[in-house]
Amino acid sequence: MSGDNLRLDKWLWQARFFKTRTLAARTISTEGVRVDGTRVSKPGRTISPGNVLTFVQAKRVRIVRILELGARRGPAAEAQALYEDLSPPEPPKEDRPPANPAYEGKGRPTKLDRRNLDLNRRRTLE
Repeated sequence: MSGDNLRLDKWLWQARFFKTRTLAARTISTEGVRVDGTRVSKPGRTISPGNVLTFVQAKRVRIVRILELGARRGPAAEAQALYEDLSPPEPPKEDRPPANPAYEGKGRPTKLDRRNLDLNRRRTLE
């Protein structure tokens, strides 16, 4: 564990919310991150244990409480120990057929099978 403070972009990268530190910094600069309810747009903002972060990740709002500041970007189990997830659970996916129905016969579909697949696909898009 490092000192009392750490850069926001570095912590988001160490906690494995973003694949690269540059991507974390870009997200902070463009979309902004809330630290204890205050919007922050500078990646160099220092954070400490106890802060609550709110940010968007992959079309999902994440709310996390910082428990520790990491010393390195370690394995996933080590990264998950750095925070407590306060995010609401994801809504269940709708029970509907897939957008692109697959051919369930054996081998390559015939021309008639292909026409039927295209017809079904057009019906689901409407």
